[in-house]
Amino acid sequence: MKLGYYPGCTLKTKAINLEVSAVKSLEALGVEVEELERWNCCGAVYSLADDDLVHLLAPVRDLIRAKDQGLDKVMTLCSMCYNTIARANLLMRKDEEKRDAINNFLEEETDYFGEVDVVHYLQFVRDDIGWDKVAAAVKNPLKDLKVGPYYGCTLTKPGEIKIDDSIEPVSFKNLIEAIGAEYVAYPDAETCCGSYQIIGNPEAALKTTATIVESAEKRGADALILSCPLCEYNIGRRQADVRGLREGLEPLPVFYFTQLLAIALGLDIDTLHLDRNMPEAQKLLEDKGILATA
Repeated sequence: MKLGYYPGCTLKTKAINLEVSAVKSLEALGVEVEELERWNCCGAVYSLADDDLVHLLAPVRDLIRAKDQGLDKVMTLCSMCYNTIARANLLMRKDEEKRDAINNFLEEETDYFGEVDVVHYLQFVRDDIGWDKVAAAVKNPLKDLKVGPYYGCTLTKPGEIKIDDSIEPVSFKNLIEAIGAEYVAYPDAETCCGSYQIIGNPEAALKTTATIVESAEKRGADALILSCPLCEYNIGRRQADVRGLREGLEPLPVFYFTQLLAIALGLDIDTLHLDRNMPEAQKLLEDKGILATA
């Protein structure tokens, strides 16, 4: 099975721990990914202005690249990239007037009408591989590891492109159980991490993140998993600042979900690039004896 793959900007730099673990895990599950040959930044966020077509040009160009490469499906890893590209794709399929305007503006590009399907990695594993196959491929079940999922804003909203139920999503739950870990539910799994407010209003973003960390810790989570580099930055890399806002908060390691998948599949530790995670992440895995058996 071959799958088109859009990496996005951050996965080639600060979030290489997401990309490498994800691609290698798919290979272990029998899936070959074909990276887009000429991709550009997706624009990071989908514009909420109804007449703002300029900000759709970047994600549409990526979709055109996939079409020109002969791909009928393209997978994303970053949940914000997924949200942006999937929503642009939906507009190109449904809004003839805006589609014509964009195609006319991109006159040197191939006309695009929404021919390519856009999926998130988690969605692809669920629908095209299946949890049973994942579980059967596990060589190093993550026993004694209590994991809380963090969906954030962009995997379950808006309804037209969500990959799971907005009220009770289960995709991460199914993944956690498939790799042998213990699923931990907590109330703030979909609470916004503060997003780009970490730049414009960092205090507000850190307060929001503190609520998420506290919520998961109270339910007994050893760690959180997520798929968005910005969420990982706010909840993981800035967590020392977060803990300074709430007395009693302990370090709560944050992983990309593909890192735990890679460990469970028995891939080499170098695949994880744990040096890009918060320091407590590797220590947790060592204390649980998980890395020793990977």
